[in-house]
Amino acid sequence: MNISTATVTSKGQVTIPAAVRNALSVGPGDRIQFIEVAPGRFEMLVASNDVKALKGMIKADHHVSIEEMNEAIANRGNES
Repeated sequence: MNISTATVTSKGQVTIPAAVRNALSVGPGDRIQFIEVAPGRFEMLVASNDVKALKGMIKADHHVSIEEMNEAIANRGNES
């Protein structure tokens, strides 16, 4: 287990140690989420990914045109 420490500044800022940044592949402009998993215990997750990483996640067996999408939205709105 590797342990890294950081100090909180008077403005509440923390510099993430280089070893942690490297392990998480975090760089300037990336967003980090802090999730409370137990009282007083948080997990830190990288919240920003390159949009290219999403390619191929959803497999479509057919393509839908913008017109078909708009029609489906309009029909759904008329159901109320």
